[in-house]
Amino acid sequence: MKYLIVLGDGMADYPIPELGDKTPLMAAKKPYTDRLAALGCSGMYKTVPDDMPPGSEVANLAVMGYDIRKVYQGRGVLEGAAMGVEISENVLAMRCNLICLADDRIKNHSAGHISTEEGRELILALQEEFGSDTVSFHPGVSYRHLMLLKGGSNEIVLTPPHDVPGTPWRDVLPRAQVSSNGANTAQKLSELIIASQDFLARHPVNLKRISAGKDPGNSIWFWSAGYRPQMQTFMQLYGKTGAMISAVDLLHGIGVYAGFRIIRVEGATGLYNTNYEGKVQAALEALEEVDLVYLHIEAPDEAGHEGDYVLKTKCIEALDSRVLKPVMEATLEKGKEVTIAFLPDHPTPCKLRTHTHDPIPFVIYRPGNTPDEVQCYDEFAARNGSLGMIRDIEFMPLLLGR
Repeated sequence: MKYLIVLGDGMADYPIPELGDKTPLMAAKKPYTDRLAALGCSGMYKTVPDDMPPGSEVANLAVMGYDIRKVYQGRGVLEGAAMGVEISENVLAMRCNLICLADDRIKNHSAGHISTEEGRELILALQEEFGSDTVSFHPGVSYRHLMLLKGGSNEIVLTPPHDVPGTPWRDVLPRAQVSSNGANTAQKLSELIIASQDFLARHPVNLKRISAGKDPGNSIWFWSAGYRPQMQTFMQLYGKTGAMISAVDLLHGIGVYAGFRIIRVEGATGLYNTNYEGKVQAALEALEEVDLVYLHIEAPDEAGHEGDYVLKTKCIEALDSRVLKPVMEATLEKGKEVTIAFLPDHPTPCKLRTHTHDPIPFVIYRPGNTPDEVQCYDEFAARNGSLGMIRDIEFMPLLLGR
């Protein structure tokens, strides 16, 4: 048996008045998704415990079958692995966003989805200006970059910028945890953020973006810090080989630590205009060579962060017609022994524009299994599924039939 996980990042949502009190999953035209639900078994899945941050790093580690309380070390170390950045002991790695500030508030977490080329130029300039024996900046993709701090303390509180759009930035600067040793690290990070703002405001990349009517990347922002995680490979845990297909370094990093083959698809953007067809083709080809393929689609999550329910609905429809349709035609309809799971990692409600801890709907189609009575896929229909409610580490054994 082969296994294919199709994960639509952040698909789950709350009912939206403008959609007739339906969620985007309910409002979207998605015949293939609903058919998969009718042929499979559904349930609800609480990917992230209430006392852990509901980020994609925690949620996807849980979906991958890892004990998140043992292996979770933040997003930065995972993205560093994907970027090929060596992270030594006693080095604190963290995500470094390029964000846009306006009127002393966080306007958006992505500097208007700055291009990779522009983002790289800004990060390299920051490294030249502020890099040292203890601080180093490493360019990634679009607004998503990495900063390493030698000797830094992880006893700090860092606020993800996508959680607080519209918030005065000074109110959410890094701070030390109560009764901790993180004061010096928090102060250092705050000083770097503040110093970056004057430097970036004068950079030619941002001056050009402003003249073109685009949001500048006029501040850096640190979040999700941690040390190198201690993770077993997926083969060691479950005896299976795997491949990771995503446009996001975070997922590539999880794949690196899991021992998966990392497949980078040309034209995969992480947005609504991603190369769906190329990713599907790569997934189907990989299924011929490995046991499990993790096909991650970022687009619905980004639409949720923008609060754009129309775009989010269209992203779900694209997932249906441009991902699930060809996947099902190539596997299920040809009688191939492929178990297919379809789910998000967490909700990203358009109303809130950030992630929540709410359970997400999931469906598993397994050749030869008797389907349950659920006939469509959404946050409410899945509550009646035969698989009930599961939590964090329980999904992967269920998928693999353990």
